[in-house]
Amino acid sequence: MAEFKSKPTSINAPAETVFEKLSNLDNLKSLLENVPEESIPEDKRDLFNKIELTSDTITIPGGPVGAITLRVSERIAPTLVKLSGEGTPVPLHLSLDITPLGADSCEAQVSIDLAVPPMLKPMISGPVQKMCDQFASVLRAVPFK
Repeated sequence: MAEFKSKPTSINAPAETVFEKLSNLDNLKSLLENVPEESIPEDKRDLFNKIELTSDTITIPGGPVGAITLRVSERIAPTLVKLSGEGTPVPLHLSLDITPLGADSCEAQVSIDLAVPPMLKPMISGPVQKMCDQFASVLRAVPFK
């Protein structure tokens, strides 16, 4: 497995609140609905609008490779939400590690584990690391209050 980790992201909300919001993926619908249209590249808007959320899954249209579903596979309150890929070309796990820092703040770190052949790792490292960092930066935009 190749592992990619974001830098820790500070969140001004208690770990319990962050866990409650992110362990139920349905809670992300309002976040997606409030993304300004102009911030989504025009050629990606159709794919963005086809993202489907349930309490346990997020399905992202994948263009030529088909849809990719991430299903919550583990919840450990208030420190871990782990999603596993379904229909992915290779085994995939995305984890959100939450570290309480006090009563009103926490830190979150996103990690992505992919089972890829060693010869492919150099080709995918840049894009996967960028995706991991983008997931972490999106956490700062989530309204936890």
